[in-house]
Amino acid sequence: MENGQLEGLVLKNYSGFYYVQDKNLIVYECRTRGKLKDKILTGDRVIITVLEKGFGILEKRLPRINQLYRPKIANVSLVLIVLGYNRPKPDLTLLDRLLFLSEYSGLRPVIVLNKCDLEADERIEQIKQYYPKAGYKVVTCSTAKGIGLDSLKEIIKDQIAVLAGPSGSGKSSLLNKLGGQLTVRTQEVSNKIGRGRHTTRHVELYPMDNGGQLADTPGFSVLEMPQLTRHEFVKYFPDFEQYASVCRFANCIHYKETDCQVKRAVESGVIAAFRYQHYCSMLEEIIENERCY
Repeated sequence: MENGQLEGLVLKNYSGFYYVQDKNLIVYECRTRGKLKDKILTGDRVIITVLEKGFGILEKRLPRINQLYRPKIANVSLVLIVLGYNRPKPDLTLLDRLLFLSEYSGLRPVIVLNKCDLEADERIEQIKQYYPKAGYKVVTCSTAKGIGLDSLKEIIKDQIAVLAGPSGSGKSSLLNKLGGQLTVRTQEVSNKIGRGRHTTRHVELYPMDNGGQLADTPGFSVLEMPQLTRHEFVKYFPDFEQYASVCRFANCIHYKETDCQVKRAVESGVIAAFRYQHYCSMLEEIIENERCY
């Protein structure tokens, strides 16, 4: 590294300034060197030239491991899918959509069931019963009672993790608890509609004391499906894999085919019926989108 230069991690981009943290956890406020060709995102590893204490020039972006487009963030390794025990009720359709998008993006998903101090909605038991057997880690926690937070901190250690899930599920409250003395603004769930108004306006990484980085993301309820074929889509359901490998037809998409082992696993209850229904719903979107390519 040249004299006065160092490598760092972009924590946020705000009003034309990039806030870059070095290995010693020092944060520098940086502008780019002229018109940098590469677009800089939160999560990017970059090279900066230090001008004076706390200030620098962003020289270049280092190669990315990956990039997410919604939210726009780079080098993520972990997705925490946060659902509430209640208020709002857990949305299993959204859960399966987020699990698929995590698998598609090459990220490790962890299902976080927050607000366990509340009375559980009936769908909570479905999540606890099915998804661990399907290969997904499920963590139960409560920011109000401090339950499960140490387990989450250990999972996030040395990772760049994003929080995903519906508004009102407690993502910002989790961020406040996991990140120590943070001041992320939270907002109560609307009593009238039973869900939250999202409070996050930009993507920002919050350093944790164990080397992990955690990002809060704007609330959402609808996610667009990526552009891929029906035969590519079927590969992103790991709980289907052992049955799909013995289907009668090699190109089976487990939809309208006969002699489908995935459908038989659904009929026998090994694969949850609701999980398969969500799969079919997303598959129909993929098939419809194929006609537009």
